[in-house]
Amino acid sequence: MNRLFESSEINGMKLANRFVRSATWEGMASPEGEVTPKLIETMRSLAKGGVGLIISSHAYIRTDGQASPWQIGIYKDELIPGLKEMTDAVHEAGGKIIMQLAHAGHFAAQKLTGQLPLVVSNYEGLAKTPRKEVTVDDMKELVVAFAEAARRAKTAGFDGVQIHSAHGYFLSQFLSPAFNRRSDNYGGTINNRARIHVETVKAIRNAVGNNYPLLIKMNCRDFAENGLDLDDSLVVANLLSDAGLDAIELSGGMLTGGKLSPSRFGINSPDKEAYFREELRAFKKQIKIPLILVGGNRSFEVAEQLVEDGSADYISMSRPLIREPDLIARWKSGDQRKAECKSDNLCFMPGLEGKGIYCVTKEREK
Repeated sequence: MNRLFESSEINGMKLANRFVRSATWEGMASPEGEVTPKLIETMRSLAKGGVGLIISSHAYIRTDGQASPWQIGIYKDELIPGLKEMTDAVHEAGGKIIMQLAHAGHFAAQKLTGQLPLVVSNYEGLAKTPRKEVTVDDMKELVVAFAEAARRAKTAGFDGVQIHSAHGYFLSQFLSPAFNRRSDNYGGTINNRARIHVETVKAIRNAVGNNYPLLIKMNCRDFAENGLDLDDSLVVANLLSDAGLDAIELSGGMLTGGKLSPSRFGINSPDKEAYFREELRAFKKQIKIPLILVGGNRSFEVAEQLVEDGSADYISMSRPLIREPDLIARWKSGDQRKAECKSDNLCFMPGLEGKGIYCVTKEREK
């Protein structure tokens, strides 16, 4: 059997294949972050389409951490019943789903939250509107909020949780010297900048136990001036692995990164795919826990090569599965043409209009 379709486990979570649906904002939740029938159906279709593991869109753990309208939330117990409906739908369709836990920090939408965005360091030139620099007490409260969100996810039937520390959102801002200019125990050296991550992993472990999958999405590099570099990201990965992490989804770039952003344009040839593959191979030399590669994966052949040569343990995709939620089933059936995704990023525009994301290009082609 092709290794892409062999079964595997991450801390007891049995997966049917090595394909992962990477988290994306769907714009399908209610204004209060509640699950909707449309969001449930989206998750069900991914499970039916053969994805081995679904990662939910970034769920805000507190109201001040919301990044986008119609974003899913996990900030209060009252949201658990709706989330349970979603996990039940995925499980009934034969899939597995984990919840991505997030706080937007600097990129929180004040118009939605009504609160000042939280930042790791508040310095001149950071933003045109006011920000609130977090205190040590604030950080302790945020660590508790991540742990409480993980508890809710487990109660709601999610098969695991993933910490979002990529793309310039709050936790990744601690890792990046471009954002983190603190002089206390949370700034300076990479061990200090990673301190809140270690505390968060340990707090989540205390909340959900050792036998519950705990993953992280993190940058291999920020690809930004004075940003997180590869050497420091490797230090972080080792620290978190030692703290009890089960797997790493490797991404890169910042929301403001232009051509080197996490969702790059024009991926129309194999050499443009898997654009973090070299950093992935550096990780593989040092990191013993499973590695999930996201970023421009489009063709079966490239995915197969990365898994066969041992570079990646899992292959993660987002935009291709917006256009083709049954892509993995298609590949498994023998139709291994590359994903139809055009990498034009038009899929996110309907979400901003309250319609939920979908492949605009596909609709135009009809």
